[in-house]
Amino acid sequence: MLIRVASAACLLLSASAFAQDDALISEDAANTARELMQRGLESDTGYEVVRSLTTEVGPRLGGSEQEARARDWAVQMFTELGFENVRIEPFDMPYWDRGAIRASIVSPFPQPLYASALGGSAASPQGGIEGEFVFFDSFQDLYDFDGRLDGRIAYVNDRMVRLQNGGGYNTANEKRRFAWLEAEARGALGVMIRSVGTDSRRFPHTGMMSRPQPNTIETGRHSPIVVDYIESEYPDYAETGISSSIPAVALSAPDADQIERIHDTGETIIVSLSVVAGWRGQRQSGNVIAEIPGRELPDEIVLIGAHLDSWDEATGAVDDGAGVGIVTGAAHLISQLPRAPRRTIRVVLFGAEEVGLLGAFAYARQNAAETGNIVMASESDFGAGPVLSLTSGASEEGTLFMDEVQGIIAPLGILRGDRASRGGGPDIIPLAAQGVPVFRLMQDGTDYFDLHHTPDDTFDKIDPDDFAQNVAAWAAVVWLAADAEIEFRMQDE
Repeated sequence: MLIRVASAACLLLSASAFAQDDALISEDAANTARELMQRGLESDTGYEVVRSLTTEVGPRLGGSEQEARARDWAVQMFTELGFENVRIEPFDMPYWDRGAIRASIVSPFPQPLYASALGGSAASPQGGIEGEFVFFDSFQDLYDFDGRLDGRIAYVNDRMVRLQNGGGYNTANEKRRFAWLEAEARGALGVMIRSVGTDSRRFPHTGMMSRPQPNTIETGRHSPIVVDYIESEYPDYAETGISSSIPAVALSAPDADQIERIHDTGETIIVSLSVVAGWRGQRQSGNVIAEIPGRELPDEIVLIGAHLDSWDEATGAVDDGAGVGIVTGAAHLISQLPRAPRRTIRVVLFGAEEVGLLGAFAYARQNAAETGNIVMASESDFGAGPVLSLTSGASEEGTLFMDEVQGIIAPLGILRGDRASRGGGPDIIPLAAQGVPVFRLMQDGTDYFDLHHTPDDTFDKIDPDDFAQNVAAWAAVVWLAADAEIEFRMQDE
């Protein structure tokens, strides 16, 4: 761990050290939280959950047979751990399959390239495509390009910045989301991008492309060329949608470096690309739910989650098997207490997150009638690095309560973060948009995007001590929120 946690003895300091006449957390609740923290540092239940998921199920692409196996696995796992009201809430989704890929430089220096099809990519014509590379140093350069790309392959070279909070991701990810559309509108045969990642390994990073939406058109998210293209070729796009009709792939960082070096020589680069990918009709996914019923306020819910699916090129240990193990391990510790919390704790393992938060939106839609009963929500979906800070977005009273929570978990090396956050994690976005209060245990993500969406995302990358610190923090925070009588929801929501 980057931050050493305090000893178990320190975790069990008398709550009187923090006690105040106007404290929102009782001495008993604080002591229980410390007990959970100590047990969390010693427990391997959550870690073994990740081991089981990544070993016995493996890759879990949304809509695939393996994702269905993961749901069955989750039901069995929750049942064996003693959770109640275990169930699957199914939903239908469009299914995209990767198929095979082959990429190479034809000239001036023939050699193979390591690449991965981006989610939503179209297949190349039978026999593949071959064309001149048009090099764009950034997505903005492609956006600003006012020429045509007919018969050629666009390449976008944006590099992602490594930051502890992962803040470089959103900027770098623009090319993954929309480079296909900018290239297609200009007549390109295909598009390649430098992987959205921070590593130097020869593992390309996959990820889902985005489709244009009315709000992205109206707010200038796309170039005028794209807007004209959509309006002329897809006048009913808001109803019918638009998907890529060209192959779109990501190159590993070393291969992207190679392309950059060859480009710098001034030589014309010719690339061959064959992609066998595409949409394969409707499939079923689902969210898996388990609960610890509250003893006094069972209709009030503290919702914690992670996503059960993963990309298909690895076993999805860091993204997001770790989250599955962290929230399950924390909730299981709470379930072993002699007294349940006042409120219900609901664990949701969301399906089909990687392909567009489909499980999150399905959950919000299918459970719309009880959204008002969710008093707090959060997701673990940023790997298994140590927790560095606690953020929250809640009422004034709820914010003060979370300040006290941070004081209790501070011995784990956790600071107080943003006190007006709307971020509870990707799958919490639809709930937060409806006014559900959120918190998040923000992890050290310095190395997260070395593994994210690559074939290198495997169980051996998880550090057991860092993982245990996560479980300890989650158990304490969730217990305190679920046992409190605080009104977390803001009055105007």
